[in-house]
Formats: sequence, C-alpha cells, structure tokens
Amino acid sequence: MARVVPSISSEEVRFDIPETARFGLVALATDLTSERDLYRQMQGRDVAIHVSRLAFENPTTPDNLQLMAPRLVKAAGLLAPVSPLKAVCYSCTAATVVIGDHEVRSSIQKELPGIPVVTPTAAAIRAFEALDVRRIAVLTPYTIATSQPMADFFTSEGLDVVNFDCLGVEDDRDMARISRQTIINAAVAADRKDAQAVFISCTALPALDSIVEIEDRIGKPVVTSNQAASWLLTRLGGLSDHRPAEFGKLYSFDLASEKVRDIA
Repeated sequence: MARVVPSISSEEVRFDIPETARFGLVALATDLTSERDLYRQMQGRDVAIHVSRLAFENPTTPDNLQLMAPRLVKAAGLLAPVSPLKAVCYSCTAATVVIGDHEVRSSIQKELPGIPVVTPTAAAIRAFEALDVRRIAVLTPYTIATSQPMADFFTSEGLDVVNFDCLGVEDDRDMARISRQTIINAAVAADRKDAQAVFISCTALPALDSIVEIEDRIGKPVVTSNQAASWLLTRLGGLSDHRPAEFGKLYSFDLASEKVRDIA
C-alpha cells in the first residue's frame, strides 16, 4: 500500500477567547471526594477545575500531614501551564492546620504568583465571618491526636469552640466511605444549644449531601470543608451570584470585599 502523507488543511485556524472560569485544585493522591464535590457545587456554570495531586501516606496523623509541606511547590507547579487561574485550592483541612495556612499559601504562590490560594480552614473562617458566627461546634472524622491541632487553630482565630467530636478514623480513604446517616447523626449529636453553627471538617468526608438535612434538624448553619472552599472559590472567581440552596445557607452570603486582599 502507498504511504499516506498528511497535509496541512486549507482551513484558517481561528482561536476563541475562552470565558471559562478556571480554578486549580491541589489534592492528595488518596483524595476520593473533593474534586467531585467542587464540580457538583459549580454545576451549571462555565468553569473548569484543573487538578494536581501530591503524595500522601496514611494513616492521617500530624506527622504524616506535615510531610506534604515540601511537596506543595512541585504540585502547584504542575498547574502553571493552565494559568491564568481565578484561584487555587489546597484540599486538606487537617494538613493546612498542621503545616500552617501562611506556609501553604506561600508555597503554592512560588509557582503561581498573584493567584489567590484557598484552604479549607481559611474558607471556614471567612464563612463564619459571613454568617456572623463566633461560637461553633465541630465534628471531624479524625483521631483525637489529629483533631487537637484543629481545635487549637479555631481557638487561636478567636472562635469559641463549645464542643468538639471526632469519629476516630485513621485512613482518609475510609473517611470517604463514611455513610451519610453517620455524618448526619454525628453532626446533630455534636451540636450544642449555645453553638451558632456546626463545622464538619475534612475534604475527604462526603458531607455535602448532608448539609441541608442537618441544618433543618438543628436550625442553624452548617459549614463543611468542601462547601466552604467552593463557596470562597466562587466568590473570588467572580461568581458571587452562584447560590445553590441545596448546599446550605452559606451560599446565600457574600464574601466581604475587604477580605479578598487577605487571601490574594
């Protein structure tokens, strides 16, 4: 058979000017939940989520979480070719507390300068500010040893943690399999009369579909790691009109404009 030789088409190549809002996500190699949750919350909008992953070894202990710190720069660098990005999210609540929000942000911005960096803990703080909440009850899927730094973090941020419950799970892949009913029951049990909101930690935890039922049962806002992160990403990305009621009361609130400078 004769060899086929390709030729250049006579059609002039034109390029569209994309209007897509592009976001970056730095996720753990073991993460089974956060990418899906972000897409679900931004459904119906012209968005793209570009994902980079970094190595993580279970169990989820403070020591293992700290090991991710030097890997952040390289993981962020893999997102550089798809810039410009509206914002980038580091999707691990417990690791952000252990490593430090400032160190996470500065490590990512070494490769993505000028791009706002969202962490679940910073997003939670901004959510509590928007909701005018100072007293919280907290639920985590972690062990006590991994939960303690988070309790200390919220206290250091001036919040009054009136109760803190944890489920004692060590592997984040198991956290991703915790049932919806377990999450609902544990969150309702963690609530206290004097709490103004309940925070459910962990980007691996599939808590998104539980938010509205928990809010209905306790009569107060529920903030989760993935919900808060997505809420903050949309506000930073110019999607402040994005208000999906099926993901909780938080989406009816805006980010205070002066807070944007604290994140960029």
